[in-house]
Amino acid sequence: MPGKVIIFSAPSGAGKSTVVNHLLGLHPEFEFSVSATSRPPRGQERDGVEYYFIDAERFRALIAEDAFVEYEEVYRDRFYGTLKSEVDRIWAKGHVIIFDVDVKGGVSLKKYFGEAALSVLIVPPSLEVLEKRLRGRGTDSEEAIRERLAKAAWELDFAAGKFDCDLVNDKLEDTLAQAEALVDAFLCA
Repeated sequence: MPGKVIIFSAPSGAGKSTVVNHLLGLHPEFEFSVSATSRPPRGQERDGVEYYFIDAERFRALIAEDAFVEYEEVYRDRFYGTLKSEVDRIWAKGHVIIFDVDVKGGVSLKKYFGEAALSVLIVPPSLEVLEKRLRGRGTDSEEAIRERLAKAAWELDFAAGKFDCDLVNDKLEDTLAQAEALVDAFLCA
């Protein structure tokens, strides 16, 4: 494989986007992998920036063409995945790919890239702390919070032992410093 890959996964609200954005700010050689999805754009989302927006029929055709590194049908006709062309595009620039993906996607990416990948699972100190964070956002309904917490419990159980390391996001400054150290050690290996 021509390059290295860094994968950050976490349940919703555990802090993976914060960590990824911090690392992107420190490493100009990192490039964020834009995922593909069959869901329609939300708000100001733009094709090729937040996601590659592909309708479900075309997504299925791309699956049949083996165009994805990994993909998942999260809900009926609601696909998410990583295009091989996106990986090739980033590696052609000589950049390191950084992923911010759900737990199942993270496990699939690690299997695909093997030793060329560092996979980090960001975990909350507890589900109670995660619930506080989700409520603190003020963006989700009570039902959505319950669904996210149930999914988080399942994801943490599913992910056990499947990542190179777990990073407990208790105190943000410490989490960011630990993420920097993990990435630096991986890049130097």
